[in-house]
Amino acid sequence: MKRIGFLILLGFIAFSCGQNTSGNDTQNDTSAAESDSLLYEGETRFKNLRQLTFGGDNAEAYFSYDGKYIVYQRADSSNGIMCDQIWMGRIPEPGEPFQPKLISTGTGRTTCAFFYPDGEHIIYASTHLGSKDCPPVPDKEKAGRYIWPIYESYDLFVADTNGNIVKQLTNTPGYDAEATISPKGDKIVFTSMRNGDLDLYTMDLDGSNVKQITNALGYDGGAWFSPDGSKVLWRASRPKTQEEIKDYKDLLAQGLVAPTEMEVWIANADGSDARQVTDRKQANWAPNFMPDGKRIIFCSNSEYPRGFPFNMYITDFEGKNVTKVSRDNGFDAFPMFSTDGKKIIFSSNRNNGGTRDTNIFIADWVE
Repeated sequence: MKRIGFLILLGFIAFSCGQNTSGNDTQNDTSAAESDSLLYEGETRFKNLRQLTFGGDNAEAYFSYDGKYIVYQRADSSNGIMCDQIWMGRIPEPGEPFQPKLISTGTGRTTCAFFYPDGEHIIYASTHLGSKDCPPVPDKEKAGRYIWPIYESYDLFVADTNGNIVKQLTNTPGYDAEATISPKGDKIVFTSMRNGDLDLYTMDLDGSNVKQITNALGYDGGAWFSPDGSKVLWRASRPKTQEEIKDYKDLLAQGLVAPTEMEVWIANADGSDARQVTDRKQANWAPNFMPDGKRIIFCSNSEYPRGFPFNMYITDFEGKNVTKVSRDNGFDAFPMFSTDGKKIIFSSNRNNGGTRDTNIFIADWVE
């Protein structure tokens, strides 16, 4: 079971998300009558829970600024989508179908899409300039453990909502990905390996004024701005012993990283006053700010020695007063709140008929 859990995790932590590549598939939205059956006992924070996608691997679904659309990544080999591509769709009214469309190139591998404030453009990372083919995945059996690829051909692009790339934002050697935009609409935060380590950087929306904001050895990624844009939140590994440091550097030299130990960190938006929030061991990741900007929601497997399930939790900035939000016996992660704080969207293994499918769910948030 641990192996299954990390295989799912490996597919979705921002290297990571179908429809067929024509974008014409329709996905049936969950009816209101079915919403209660999607809930687990004790999940009191969700109301009117609905399933938007059905089948394949769907993840990292994020709201547009007006809360009317989502953009996400999807792979589905059974429908010819062999590695993650970016899709966008209007959030349907209850009972209406969800009708997403492909907005990445359909080539290479993509990850981590996010809307610009104007609602007419998105940012995402793609390997398509390196090759039109899906990049090779690492041999986890040969490695003897769970590892992620850090594809050096990932760069950041801006596209309109019809899928036309209008600008390439990064063009440096090494990995550039995992970008999100401040709610203030002035800055992008992203992960890059341009200095030889996986660190966080910020830049203006047009790609100018790039600044490095983390510099500790280890993987820094999946960053988000607070609602007022004053802070950033992210997941990090921090190898400490000589053995851990050597292992981290050896993997990185091969374009790999091991994700089994991560904690949530917080800092001012310029990287100052960085400090660790969680200290739960195992994998604590996919953090985001709560709508009040004073608390954090994150995903963790730390309750389970075997490394699975993954559930969502709320904590304060000190890592205290932890409250469990979701209770799926599989995988719940990638939470994001609408700008008004009334809705939450996340990815989950629930209701997948015993398969490994991960789908997108949306609910009214109960404070």
